[in-house]
Amino acid sequence: MSRAPQAVPRILVCDDEPDLREMVGEYLAERGFATEAVHGAAALRAAVEARPPDLVVLDVRMPGEDGLSVLRWLRGRGDVPVVMLTAVAGTVDRVVGLEMGADDYVAKPVDLRELEARVKAVLRRRAAPPEAQAPVRRTRAFGPFALDLDGARLLDAEDRDVPLTAMEFALLRVFTENRGRVLSRDQLLEMAHHRGWEPFDRSIDLRISRLRRKIEPNPKHPTLIRTVRGLGYVHDG
Repeated sequence: MSRAPQAVPRILVCDDEPDLREMVGEYLAERGFATEAVHGAAALRAAVEARPPDLVVLDVRMPGEDGLSVLRWLRGRGDVPVVMLTAVAGTVDRVVGLEMGADDYVAKPVDLRELEARVKAVLRRRAAPPEAQAPVRRTRAFGPFALDLDGARLLDAEDRDVPLTAMEFALLRVFTENRGRVLSRDQLLEMAHHRGWEPFDRSIDLRISRLRRKIEPNPKHPTLIRTVRGLGYVHDG
């Protein structure tokens, strides 16, 4: 599912709490985004079908069909960026959401400034530079793959796109820039995600596990992104 380029990013805000839904929508609208607040999974599906958004702010815990089910549906349709809203104690929700391909999360009660920063960061990572600024594509080899730095894409040996989330692309870029260097989890979070390491945050392990399923011939015995026990991860290829 492709999205036509827009000068103003369009954001769908899906939450079953009317006050929170309207507050987030109005706050982002005041900061230059085109927002649409929708109630529940069915309304979000209809809005996406009618006009694919540039980003979805999605609550995990909703009555009926929950946010994780909606995230699975979105990932089956394309690569619309998703920022999840989770309960403060919802570690399991965050872990599962990240493993399923969410781009980021913000804990409730929502800090609107933090949400705005995360939304902007996700959109910035997803935006490819204009062709006029990059007439020659910069690529880096990653095993049998080619990492297109200007197009934010990963191409296999037959020049086919390998679907990546924004964070997965950022991790591959960091590994290519630090080939042969062992990087700890907090270094990867800082370099690829521009946020400090959080206690009990397994997002790096989950994202690397997801990446390995996409790029490793045998994810159980990885060769492109190796684990260095007690230290972190390294890319030697």
